[in-house]
Amino acid sequence: MPLLEQNLIDVLREHTAGDPMRLDVRWTNLSLKEMGRRLAEKGTPAGKRVLRQLLKKLGFVKRKAHKTLAMGSHPDRDAQFQNIAKLKQEFLDAGQPVLSIDTKKKEHLGTFYRDGKLYSRDEIRVYDHDFPSSATGVVIPYGIYDLAANKAHVTLGTSHDTSEFACECLAQWWTEHGREQYPKATKLLILCDGGGSNASNRHVFKEELQRVADRLGLEIRVAHYPPYCSKYNPIEHRVFPHVTRACQGVVFETVELVSDLISRTRTQTGLSVTTSILDRAFETGRKVAANFHETCRILRDELLPKWNYRAIPIPPS
Repeated sequence: MPLLEQNLIDVLREHTAGDPMRLDVRWTNLSLKEMGRRLAEKGTPAGKRVLRQLLKKLGFVKRKAHKTLAMGSHPDRDAQFQNIAKLKQEFLDAGQPVLSIDTKKKEHLGTFYRDGKLYSRDEIRVYDHDFPSSATGVVIPYGIYDLAANKAHVTLGTSHDTSEFACECLAQWWTEHGREQYPKATKLLILCDGGGSNASNRHVFKEELQRVADRLGLEIRVAHYPPYCSKYNPIEHRVFPHVTRACQGVVFETVELVSDLISRTRTQTGLSVTTSILDRAFETGRKVAANFHETCRILRDELLPKWNYRAIPIPPS
């Protein structure tokens, strides 16, 4: 092995985390300049171009961390995934709506830094600290993705991400979009995570869902993804990354600006996104009615009932 290459390996071993005597150096945070300085001290100076070539030869390329390791696994994971696939196909074949829903990260309105770069004639200046107390408001994007139509609707809340807010977003989607898209629909399927405002263990969510079913006259079937599996929720990878890209680098000064940016989201596969603003206060910490368990018409499935259930509307009199 050439002396320069051996010295580079020694430098990497000496200046990486863990045991300096180990042979499997996985990464280093040394800069090319620092590597060159340390190599010069060993009597084998090298420039940046040569170092890049050597690092590539040794299998070192610049990488970033990827969120691919699951933090845990549930014993019923596979059974629920098979159930979701079966339900989804049944509803799609019958021409009934299949919706993937979730809340995107809350954003503060105001002169705050946001990731991304823009073409601009002037310097984009924002506060040097992101104190919530300096915000002029908040925006909570709640997304509903129609799998069959490849269309999404994002409702921008300005209050709190509660179960009532989530269910109101669903009701508004049906009134403004779903009813026209599916005039013969008698039921719809919702795919969602197991936490947040639409958590599988939230009685308030089920109570509000029942109210929406009664209000719309639709049977609403819910299937929750298992714990640690939220990334498989279709809206997470088919909609939200494109919404993020449409908004990158822009300072969120008003909720109207956010609405305009999100509504411009488009993809080459035909995804389009509409938006609306729900400027209404939603109370946090709500409890279900005292007689909820006696009056609720939520029907749980025999298979994994904690994740699969239906809200049955009041039958017509």
